[in-house]
Amino acid sequence: MADVALPSGGLKGQAIEEGFELAGVCPAVEPPHLDAYLAWLALERHGKMTYMSRSRRQRSGPQSLLPGAKSILAVGLNYNQEPPNPPNDPNERRGRVSRYAVGRDYHKVMRGKLKRIARWAEREYAGLKSRPCVDSAPILERDFAWLAGLGWYGKNTCLINTKRGSWFFIGLLLLDREFEPDEPAVGDCGTCTKCIDACPTGALVYEEGNRVAVLDSNLCISYLTIEHPGALTAKQQRLLNGWVFGCDVCQDVCPFNRPRPHQPLRAAPTREPDFAPRPANVMPRLTWLAGLGDEQFVDAYRGSALMRAGPERMRRNALGLLRQSPR
Repeated sequence: MADVALPSGGLKGQAIEEGFELAGVCPAVEPPHLDAYLAWLALERHGKMTYMSRSRRQRSGPQSLLPGAKSILAVGLNYNQEPPNPPNDPNERRGRVSRYAVGRDYHKVMRGKLKRIARWAEREYAGLKSRPCVDSAPILERDFAWLAGLGWYGKNTCLINTKRGSWFFIGLLLLDREFEPDEPAVGDCGTCTKCIDACPTGALVYEEGNRVAVLDSNLCISYLTIEHPGALTAKQQRLLNGWVFGCDVCQDVCPFNRPRPHQPLRAAPTREPDFAPRPANVMPRLTWLAGLGDEQFVDAYRGSALMRAGPERMRRNALGLLRQSPR
């Protein structure tokens, strides 16, 4: 006799209690866009992120991360912040930091919340096994978040929730029990191409007739400032466009990220206290950052997402911006 799917309301309720604004459940199947991902790798649009190609087999199914996985709880956590006003020091050049990185490292925040949900589920369902995944695990998070109803693919390659926009982190909790699934999210950008038109480097490659664009990491400012190893060429330095860590342009211009009187959840500020801006993370002075030693960098950015880039790349980015004429 086949197992009966367990109700998923309790799982989603625990997610909401943990502060997640979005929660849904989907089956632990092969990612629907796996072929598109493999084609993206074949075109080398992942740049020098070799870990993506090394882990392609693991990304083919959640069972490589949790043997016997049957269901996935997908959650979304709002990180939206108001863009900072430039400090009143016109003679001091500063670098822009993506709003997702101005507070505490989201990996730590999300993982803590998912672990607490996992402990609840393991008490509630005897013998259940689970595994939290936050960004760093080899799994196609967006595919499962889409299947679980959190959002649909926008042309900027982000998941967009019709009511809330795209300013949210995705987390997954793999489960070895079958839970009642939600319906995949439905929506599209229509004829809008604001994100494609606004991208300063042309990193969003769009072919007419497709629902979404394809991201060329080699041109993406977020990739160049965070993931790209070694020195930046003069051309790559010119592409930074004032950003020292990450980039928000394709989300800033998205109509779904603009507040509307009849849709108060759109572009609402985050309620997560751990995401409150840290002074060193908000538009850091480029001369200060370029001269920061390794230990000083760790002291300034310990526990924040900027540790991902590390001191050498952050100094590189700051120097690259200082070499460009002020915009």
